[in-house]
Amino acid sequence: MTTTTRLLRLLSLLQTRRDWPGSLLARRLETSDRTVRRDIDRLREMGYSIRATMGPDGGYRLDAGSELPPLLFDDDQTVAVAIALQTAPAIGAGIEEAAIRALGTIRQVMPSRLRHRLDALEVTAVGRAGDAAPMNLSFDVLVTLATAIRDRETLRFDYVPRDATADDRPLLPPRRAEPSHLVTSHGRWYLLGWDLDREDWRLYSVDRVRPRTPNGPSFAPRAVPCGDVDEFVSGRFKGSDVNEWPCRGTVILDLPAHEVLPFAGDGTVTAIDGHRCALEVGSWSWGALAASFGRFEVPMEVVGPPELAAAFGTIAARYRATSESATTRRQP
Repeated sequence: MTTTTRLLRLLSLLQTRRDWPGSLLARRLETSDRTVRRDIDRLREMGYSIRATMGPDGGYRLDAGSELPPLLFDDDQTVAVAIALQTAPAIGAGIEEAAIRALGTIRQVMPSRLRHRLDALEVTAVGRAGDAAPMNLSFDVLVTLATAIRDRETLRFDYVPRDATADDRPLLPPRRAEPSHLVTSHGRWYLLGWDLDREDWRLYSVDRVRPRTPNGPSFAPRAVPCGDVDEFVSGRFKGSDVNEWPCRGTVILDLPAHEVLPFAGDGTVTAIDGHRCALEVGSWSWGALAASFGRFEVPMEVVGPPELAAAFGTIAARYRATSESATTRRQP
């Protein structure tokens, strides 16, 4: 094994775990402890911050330095990073241009076998119909929120109206929250935190957050309800504290199952025969649920519950009144 090969192998090992006993490194590299010490010194001269650790065997730890040194990725890690960079524009974090430059840098130094894999995995992130446009976020704000979460420091911030400009600040006392997690969904970014004034969990839209400095005091982290951020936030999006729609109902549609499936969302489609199927879905209200079935524009039968049947009657009366009003206005 040449010196260069051994150094690259040593660096790769140091990146895979926090602490490495010197004797174990020597065995993995099939060399002596003395050679390992010399190679560690060479890596330090190249800008890597490697600290000697105390212990029965003594060892080494690769720490963060003042600058980002060259990194080593295995094949799967390289392709994973490249794919993540391709999809970066979809998250709306204001890093599109930097992601494109980083992807170009990685691709330029890729071995041909990985470049072929990456070219075969060209990804275009496309939002779904009805998704909100990606936010135009300040990357500095994201970093500020992430740092407060990491350091467990209370956030003080203004929460501006949706139509406010970047420089608008409300003439109100700042909000105070114990930040818990940053969440992204369909191009939108949210901060999940415990609101100290309202004594409840809140989801704040990050594009409306204007942090104040300095941060408030440190806090002990609280457990997120349900014990799962994904479940809890998904529930809040559905108007509930649990990841379930408050209103669920079933209808039989005069359509085959394969024509309904592409538009069922998180609903359940059950084929009845070649021409009909049952669709069970949920929504935040019975009226919204009844209206959602109307998009299929076919005869249907309500299976239940009674609240859904009543909502159909309410919507039918409302639509009938709207139609009659429009007809009256058109008459000379």
